Formats: sequence, structure tokens, C-alpha cells
Amino acid sequence: MGSFIEMMKMELEHGGPHVHFVALILFILLGIIVLHGIFRLLIEVLCRVTKVPRESWRSVFRFMPTLLGILMGIQMTKDILNLPPFVQEMLSYHYHSVVIITVTFFCAHTVSSLLKDKLSKSGDKQATTSILTTVVDLGVYVMGILFILSSYGISISPLLTALGAGGLASALALQDTLANLFSGITTLVSKQVHMGDYIRLAGGEAGRVVDMNWRNTTIRTSTGNMVIVPNKSIATATLTNYEQPLAECTIFIPITITYNNDLDHVEEVTLKVARYILDHSEYGVTGFQPLVRFDKMGDYGISFNVVLRIRNIVDEAVLKHQFIKEVYNTYKKEGIELLVRHD
Repeated sequence: MGSFIEMMKMELEHGGPHVHFVALILFILLGIIVLHGIFRLLIEVLCRVTKVPRESWRSVFRFMPTLLGILMGIQMTKDILNLPPFVQEMLSYHYHSVVIITVTFFCAHTVSSLLKDKLSKSGDKQATTSILTTVVDLGVYVMGILFILSSYGISISPLLTALGAGGLASALALQDTLANLFSGITTLVSKQVHMGDYIRLAGGEAGRVVDMNWRNTTIRTSTGNMVIVPNKSIATATLTNYEQPLAECTIFIPITITYNNDLDHVEEVTLKVARYILDHSEYGVTGFQPLVRFDKMGDYGISFNVVLRIRNIVDEAVLKHQFIKEVYNTYKKEGIELLVRHD
């Protein structure tokens, strides 16, 4: 057994190029397998000791086990095998390049995850900020490529000059696209609209913001459809954000009764129903004191509004449904007459 191990060791150290190549591949595969297991354990530990969700840690460490496994394999190959000087130098260049790629990916993934956690609504997993993550990733990747070229002795000055000239020409040709791009970035950075906010545009389109990419903002309506709006329209439009500064909002439910009702009795019964709904419905704000405000004496009856408070604007229809059912049945029991017009 000992002689077999010594023979394998001699073969690895002094074997030909095919042996060294196979050993390099095996070392890389070994490093990748080991590091995948280590990173799984690391992510589990980080999820337990921090409040950061598992998906965010996975995003941060994406490709890290593979890249670090490649680095481990190259280093083991250099340390164990008896390689010619030119092969050692070539592996050193590749090792340096993989280090830059690893740092580049780690920085890009970390910043992207931070942006998603900062600008997205917690709990809304479908909301993304692809516009910012794409721009950040692209910027970091370009810097990484420039560092790699520089490490190989390739001058990047002509490349930067060409990129500057090409960028100017592209800017002139893509004015509309760039306007949408910067409008989207400005909207997100100014925090006027967060991912996951429920907004209503001046044109009547309403829904939850689920994505803002380099050109369009995607709004998911209450029916599940998607409304696609150019970013510059979002930046210049008059819109209502129902999530800012609080998601809670006040709603008004109009009711009209006949003139032969006792208004004090109507107010007392209506407030009782309103308090019951707010206390027992998951959509109402518990503790809010509802109001009844008579506002109009018409030709056929007296109109008033019931003021309630809901947790989120998307709950308005459900809470109205619950209140109207309860108040209608209660009015029938109490003998309160609602206005019924016969045209």
C-alpha cells in the first residue's frame, strides 16, 4: 500500500502534461465539492444569527464556492506538482484573474442584495429592483474586466477612449432609452416609490409596483394583470402612493336614509356596527374611533358618510363589503329606513 502511494506521488510530481492536467481538474472538482458543503453550513449559520433571509445570503454567495474551488485547485496544483516554470507562471496569471473575478462577483452580488433589501417591501418576494441591480452589476463587471486586462499587461487607455467616444454616440442615439433609465433610478433613489408600493396614476391605473427595469415600470393590478408604464411617465406623472407615509388609510362609505328616521338613533347604531367591524375584521384598524358625518339634506333623504380606517388600500373593497352587509341587517332589525328611489 505504501509503495502504491509513493508511486502515485511520484507520478503526480513528475508525470507528463496529461497527468498534470488531470490532477488540476481533480483538485478543482475536490475544492468545489468541499466548498459547496462549507458554504451551505455557513448560510445556515448566518440565517440563524442574523435577520437576513436565506435567499439574500444565497444571492451574496452565488458562484463563490465554484470560484473559490477553482482557486483552491490551482493553488494545490502549484504546491503539490513539480511543474515547469512557464506552467507555474501561467497558473499564477490565471489564479490572479480568478481572484479578481471572485472579488468582482462578490461585490456585485453584495451590493445588489443590499439594494433589494433596502428598496423592496419586506414580505413581497415578487418585488424587484432590476434597474438598480442591473446597473450596479454592469458597473462592477466592467471594472473587473478592466482590472483583469490590466493584470495581463493589456493597456486599457485606448479601450477607455473608445468607450468614451462610443458612449457619446450611444447617448445621442438612445436619448429616449436613457431618459427612462435615469428616470427610473431617480424615482427609486428619491424614495418616492418603493418596490411593493400600491400606487394610482393620474390616468386611473392602479396597482402594486413589482418591478422597475431599465425602461419600464411594471404594476400588478388587483385583478392580477400587469400594467407596463415607461419610467419617465412615472417620474413626471401625478400619482398617489397609498403606502407613504403609512399603509393605513381612511375610507368613506356613503349612506342615505329617509327623513322619518331619528338621526341620533341612526348615528348610535351605525357607530356600533362600525366599531364591531373594525374590532373583528382583520382588514380594519383596531382602536380607531369611527365617525358618522351628516353632509346633505336632499330631495328624498339625508346623506351621511361613515369614516373607517383600513390597514391597506387593497383591503378597501373587503371591509366595505363586510360593513355594508352588517349595517344593512342591523338597520332592518332597528327599523331604520334606507332611501329607496322609484323612478
